[in-house]
Amino acid sequence: MELIFKIAWRNILRHRGKSIIIGIILFLGSLIMTVGNGVISGMDSGLEKNIVNGFMGDIVIISSKERSDNILFKIMGKSVETITNYKDIKPLLEQQDYIEAKLPVGKNGAMVINEEEGEPGYAYLLGVDFKEYKEFFKDNITPVEGTLLGDAEQGLLMSAKARDELYESMNVWFIPHGGKLEEANLSEDAKENLNSLIVKENPVFMGFSDNNSSSDIRVPVKGIIKYRALNTIWGHFAIMDIESYRRALGYFSSADTKIDISDEKKMLLESDDLDSMFGSESIIVPDKGSKDIDVDFTRKKLSTTEGVDLESGTYNLIFIKLKSGISMEHGVSRLNEAFSNAALSGTDPGVRAVTWKKGAGPIGNMATIIKGALFFFVMMLFVVAIIIIVNTLTMATLERVTEIGMMRAVGARKSFISGMFVGETAMLSGLFGGFGIIVGVVVVKLIPYFNITTDNDMVQLLYGGDKFFPILSFVDIFVVIMQLFAVTVITVLYPVKVATGIVPLDAISRD
Repeated sequence: MELIFKIAWRNILRHRGKSIIIGIILFLGSLIMTVGNGVISGMDSGLEKNIVNGFMGDIVIISSKERSDNILFKIMGKSVETITNYKDIKPLLEQQDYIEAKLPVGKNGAMVINEEEGEPGYAYLLGVDFKEYKEFFKDNITPVEGTLLGDAEQGLLMSAKARDELYESMNVWFIPHGGKLEEANLSEDAKENLNSLIVKENPVFMGFSDNNSSSDIRVPVKGIIKYRALNTIWGHFAIMDIESYRRALGYFSSADTKIDISDEKKMLLESDDLDSMFGSESIIVPDKGSKDIDVDFTRKKLSTTEGVDLESGTYNLIFIKLKSGISMEHGVSRLNEAFSNAALSGTDPGVRAVTWKKGAGPIGNMATIIKGALFFFVMMLFVVAIIIIVNTLTMATLERVTEIGMMRAVGARKSFISGMFVGETAMLSGLFGGFGIIVGVVVVKLIPYFNITTDNDMVQLLYGGDKFFPILSFVDIFVVIMQLFAVTVITVLYPVKVATGIVPLDAISRD
């Protein structure tokens, strides 16, 4: 074995030109693979971190009646099943010592009525108690125009992306209530039509509801917001106070605990006195010609939810954050076990838990898809490298026909010849490939110090957030070593076959 490696090292030095070419290819391949794995792991971790800390939490609790686990981007018009017993579920959740925080939310689609008699718009609504929302998702949104909702304040936070989409479908530009038009924030299309631009600040929503009990409700825009990252995904959602959301969907409202809303009845809020809710137009656009029952809320103070027990109303989802060190799968398993035990004891909560990846549907698989695409790209680079190395080694083998033939003539076995070529390739892989891995690790460790950020939504999908932060684990490095080993084995197979096929007669013929 020692003799084989001595001869292999001598051959590397003798054919240093081709050895350097092979070494450079191995170095670059290992470097690219190491950095690529760091980017892939960083994207995967960043995407999960941004979704967990910025929009969904680790786990989503949904109604047991919900047929699909995908509740984030359902087909517009298909509503998420309701959860009407949150006050009963809350104590059970508080008993689970692995849960860090919880946030009940309403989530469904809504039609935005076009009062200019044009095409309506569509939006996803997220109904929340904004005070709890801020505590659960810290600093995940910033106002582009206007302000955020205050504690117990009713209103709407519309994303800049949703505003652009609504303008495209409705030809109406929304601004914060009582604010002014910010021309710098107009879309390119809106700027071209500035002289005839229709500006409104109180959109009318009609929620999609399977029980056909939704209402038309006017809600003032408090602010135009931007999510900290991944606006391509989250920008479809408008954040609305939970009570306004419930009225838009025709759900049971905390402020109206004495009102019974049946599947056949539609709540309509028709009253001039409701102008006091937001100090402008009536909160409700009447459904003319409707035969449903009118409900009088004129005595209610609807501009604030202060003093109202919001937890007694209807929700659609409950977001859950887990304590550090608890995996999503483990948390889901324990939660569903707790729900099952409660059902056996006669207090069925009527809900089940799913991971955020299942709840997010296609978005949950995005990390896997992008990860696979990046991995495929890096592997294609290695395939090219393999082809170049195989070609170079084969040429070197053919140039050494006389040498190999003479070695066979003096008794060298095929195994000795094979070992010699394997030794050469292994040495080059160990030296140049190993150096490439070390440099790759250093590059990955240094990148975060440059604080590379982006506002581009598509690039954020590759970054896994607004900051480029690749990471490497021992598993990632081990994977690169295994890939380098595989390249070494694959590249040496054909040259070894050629070399072992050389006989003494070939050396004589070559001379």
